[in-house]
Order: sequence, then structure tokens, then C-alpha cells
Amino acid sequence: MNRVRESATHLSWGRAIRAHHKIFEPIDRHSALAAFEAAKKEGVTVLGYGLGRSYGDSNLNPNEMLFASRSLDHFIALDLETGLIRAEAGVSLAEVLEIAVPRGFFLPTTPGSQFVTLAGALANDVHGKNHHRAGCFGNAVTRFGMVRSDRGEIEVSSKSHSDLFAATIGGLGLTGLITWVEFQLTPIESAYISEETLVFNNADEFFEIEETHRNRFEYTVSWIDCTTQGKKLGRGIFSGGNWSSTGGLDVNRPGGPILPFDLPSFALNPLTLKAFNATYFAHQKIKPRERSSHYSGFFYPLDSIRGWNRLYGRKGFFQFQSVIPMKHAREATKEMLALVAASGQGSMLAVLKTFGSKSSPGLMSFPREGVTLALDFKNSGQRTLALMAQLDAIVKNADGRLYPAKDGRISAEMFQSGYPEWVNVERLRDPLISSAFWRRVTRSE
Repeated sequence: MNRVRESATHLSWGRAIRAHHKIFEPIDRHSALAAFEAAKKEGVTVLGYGLGRSYGDSNLNPNEMLFASRSLDHFIALDLETGLIRAEAGVSLAEVLEIAVPRGFFLPTTPGSQFVTLAGALANDVHGKNHHRAGCFGNAVTRFGMVRSDRGEIEVSSKSHSDLFAATIGGLGLTGLITWVEFQLTPIESAYISEETLVFNNADEFFEIEETHRNRFEYTVSWIDCTTQGKKLGRGIFSGGNWSSTGGLDVNRPGGPILPFDLPSFALNPLTLKAFNATYFAHQKIKPRERSSHYSGFFYPLDSIRGWNRLYGRKGFFQFQSVIPMKHAREATKEMLALVAASGQGSMLAVLKTFGSKSSPGLMSFPREGVTLALDFKNSGQRTLALMAQLDAIVKNADGRLYPAKDGRISAEMFQSGYPEWVNVERLRDPLISSAFWRRVTRSE
């Protein structure tokens, strides 16, 4: 039986944002209409919620209602000839992999965690290390099911309700409650990646390596030491990978140790961050340049530590991810890295990569052709927010934008300048759906 319960405090994945919610727990995918009725009765709005891996407030709806889609966890269909798969909204990427990998298929693209639901992957139009080849998750989506408070249950595709199709891919769950998703898997011969790593000693060398080597690999990503300055500014490790034809089709079942407590706030400071980055860089330099890696280690290294988001302490952390058009990318990236290094608020998990030219069907999809930089910052209050505002200014001046799934604090003006299409998503937003993020970034300032 469907029920509404009062929740304990929900945290963003960054743990910096905490909010109380009412939780609607559906018994099946046809219960979404009942969620709207419950929201009307309570006098609140509702928002779909899966595994809670959005870093900021795009999946929070404080003091209102969340539709707990994780219980919608059934597979509906799989074509073993073509790899076309259909499953309910709450099925996780990890569960898709358990079904797909032994049958010689993999996700068309994947973010850095497999603990993401299909509805979440669609709503955020997630991307991965193969954007230059495959684009975003939305590029592989053929159709999906949705329930709206004003239209009931509908099936959405590029040919049927095409306006909703475009607004929902990357639309942050605002256009309706997603109930199932159909998308195209990609064939693989084994579960292993032939990986090659290259060292670059500064940001300029990164751009040279990317230009020379990117097209050799299906997957590319670079880790950046964001604590160095001068001639070592932006040094790091480039990693490229292609699927191997040998090694078997074994599945990694998520597990690993649990971090049971918040790290003390003093543990992450300029000295420890600099030491960690230097040690990691030195360790990567001595590893074999070419090796075979199981997909779990290549795509999901952080999933091996459950609760890794507690590393940043009780106050949590903010993530910053930008994309800068290629014509401004080199100088803007160097300017951001210099600012971060000088601040002493560096990141352990700084990632730099390029996006390709393949556009998503989604109106508000984050990736565009250019360079993306992702940084984590321990929440040190106003000091951290001031640094991120300075980074915002660099991004805006370079005609870039930020990733809503990672954000918990950008201004309405910053968001609207990066996503002029937001007005079309607002026009198609379900009248009973809202979020903390959307209320914040669509208000007038």
C-alpha cells in the first residue's frame, strides 16, 4: 500500500545541505498519480528521488515531498540481439550491469558511480569518460514513461511528446515523475579495459596530450594536482582506455569497506592536501604505463569505499564542475587552477577532461564541446563560498557553465546565463513538481 511518512533529515551527497521532507513510498510505477493526489492533500509539491547521489540540492525539496522511486526496481524487457533494455525508474546502474555484462553488454556511458538510478541518469543526462565518442546518457535513450499531474500516464519519445522528451533529458526531474526508461546498451567482448597512462607536468602539456592522444581511446580522463603552482601548475595523469577482447565477462558486485564516521575537520588542510596530491602523483608515475583493468576499478574507484563522502567532515563538501568552450579553455583552466592553488583549498579529487561535439537531445544537458574541470572543496563556510564565486566569474567570462547535478549554491543569474533554455523547461514543468535548486535559480535577483 502506498504511504506518506515523515523523513529524517535528508542530506545532499555533499552533506553540506540538510533538509526535512515528507516521503511518498509507491507500491508500483502506476502509483505516481497517487503521489500527486497526496501532494495536493498535503498542500505541497513533489519531486522524484532515487539514490541521492546529486551533490547539491537539485534532488531536494525541503519541507515538501519526495517520490521515492528506488522501490520501482523491476526490469521490463531486454533484447539480447540488439541490447535494447527497458527497466523501471528506480533500477540502479549497478543492477543494469549485473544483467548486462554477463551477456556481453555495457552502459552506453556512465558517471563515476554505479549507484545512480535510471531516472536520475535521465534527469541529469549523465556523462562519462567517453563523451567525445558517445555523448551523454540521453543520446542512448529511445523512450521513457512519465506521469504528470495534468496529463496522467504518458509514453515519451523523440516522436511522441517530443517537447517533453527534450525538456526531460537533463531536466532535473521537473517535467513529470519518470516511471521507466528504455535505452540502448553497447556491446563488449570482455569486462576489462586496456588502459594507458601518460604523465603531464603542467596544464599546457595536458592540452597537448589531449589533442594528440584523445582519438586513440574510447575513454579518457585526467587527474589533476590542484595544489601546485608555477611551472608545475596543473600537473597530472592522463588515462585512456579501450575495451579489451580478453579477460571474461565477470561482474563486479558493489561492496568494500564502509567509512563509519565523519573525518575530523582538521584532517583536510593545506598541508595534508598538498602531501596527498604529491604522493598520489608520484605513485601514479611509477605504475606500469599499460595495464588491464576491470571496469569497476576503471570507472568506479570511489564506489569501493562506501560512504566516502564522509571524508570531508561533518560539514560536508561542495563540488564545482564547469565546462569551458575550447577557444577559452586553456587560459580559463589555468586561471582557475592558479586561484585554487593559491587559496590553499585544493581538492583531492580534481578531474580534467574534454567533451566532444556530439550534442544531447536534452534542452539543459550540461556537456558542450570544450574542457570540463571538477573539484571538491571541504565546506569551510564563507571562505569556500567566496572561492567558488571567484571560480564562477572565470567560468562566466569564458562563456562556460556549471553542472546542476553537482551544485548547491550558484546564483540565479549564473545559472540562467549558462542555461538560457531554462525558460522552456519552466514552461513544461509539471505544476506540482519543484525542487530547492529550481526555486533558487529561477527567481529574479
